[in-house]
Amino acid sequence: MELDWHAERTDLDNLALLDTDNAGEPIDLAAVRAYRLGRVRAEMKKRSIAACVLHDQVNIRYATGARNMQVFSSRNTGRYLLLTERDAILYEFTGAMHLADGLETITDVRPAITASFVAAGEKIAEREILWARETAAALRELVGAKSTIGVERMNAGAAAALAAEGFRLVDAQEPLEMARCIKSPEEMKCVRASLRATETGVGKLRAVIRPGLTENALWSVLHQSVIAQDADYIETRLLNSGPRTNPWFQETGMRVIGENELIALDTDVVGCHGYYADFSRTFHSGPDAPSETQRTLYKTAHEQVHHNMGIIEPGMSFRDYADRAWNIPERYHANRYYLSAHGVGMTGEYPYLYHRADFPDAGYDGVIEPGMTLCVESFIGEESGGEGVKLEQQILVTETGIELLSHFPFEDALRA
Repeated sequence: MELDWHAERTDLDNLALLDTDNAGEPIDLAAVRAYRLGRVRAEMKKRSIAACVLHDQVNIRYATGARNMQVFSSRNTGRYLLLTERDAILYEFTGAMHLADGLETITDVRPAITASFVAAGEKIAEREILWARETAAALRELVGAKSTIGVERMNAGAAAALAAEGFRLVDAQEPLEMARCIKSPEEMKCVRASLRATETGVGKLRAVIRPGLTENALWSVLHQSVIAQDADYIETRLLNSGPRTNPWFQETGMRVIGENELIALDTDVVGCHGYYADFSRTFHSGPDAPSETQRTLYKTAHEQVHHNMGIIEPGMSFRDYADRAWNIPERYHANRYYLSAHGVGMTGEYPYLYHRADFPDAGYDGVIEPGMTLCVESFIGEESGGEGVKLEQQILVTETGIELLSHFPFEDALRA
């Protein structure tokens, strides 16, 4: 079946602009790297952390710009960074020592000791002790014995062995998240480049929507486009259709898209320069016009996102945001998205902003600051079933308000 019901549509014209908007904007990547590394070191200094041993691949990339098989390395602990006030020693995966060549952020590259069961088998405890002994020797040379060391994403055995070497271990998540949450103007060029590339991909996906496609086939269009534009990968599998749109978090599969169904997408693209492009849209498969129920769901989600975008301002506390945020109608409350908004950078990050009803149990306070990039979320679907709508916008908090970063258009037919 060759069904191209988009062929006579006129509301696709503005998608062409997404291909060239901010395309080719020069970015001083050395300045981006210097800013990020300075942010990490400043947050370490605030907490009297002499060194960090980082295994989180996003944190390594943020601090230095170095990357290597980011998804693989996130599970296989064969790559880590030892970071101090002056040094950044990358312990690299076997055979990949050359990948950091030319990075001014890296002071030395050394072969990693892979402390994992996969690599060491029944000798894992011995390998962890060996790893801790060599790491401790480097730390004593660089920052002295009994220093405070920040760690994250480590084997429990390796952490215990390092503590046994006489160091005080603390969690490195806080300084890294606090560093990452404020973006520089040059860094924002990376964010915009990632968004423009992802919007181009979503435009291509939207243009081929038709009944008869599987969800996987449709989702693959986004993959092809963003990878061709130098994105890294898509972090989740969040495209679904018809009854699988509600509740949310039903992963993309082989379901065949039917006629006149909703199709919900969350991009979650780790895109250009490693920056996250995170916006959500819901489409309609045609060939007929959306139903009144579908339009009501869409308009409700659209109202939630735009109300919550409208109240965000620099200096607002997380608690004040929760108090002023859109009140979710009771019939949609059970299937609500788990957050009202969240930080975003190289992936989803600090802060999490919770719904008013969830704040007493899950929320924490803080301040919305200029330079934060946030994603404002909505999922609207009834607990009793039927379809649902997912919408989300990515914004930058400025000195005076907000700047909208995600430019992909909403669906006129669903808003009518």
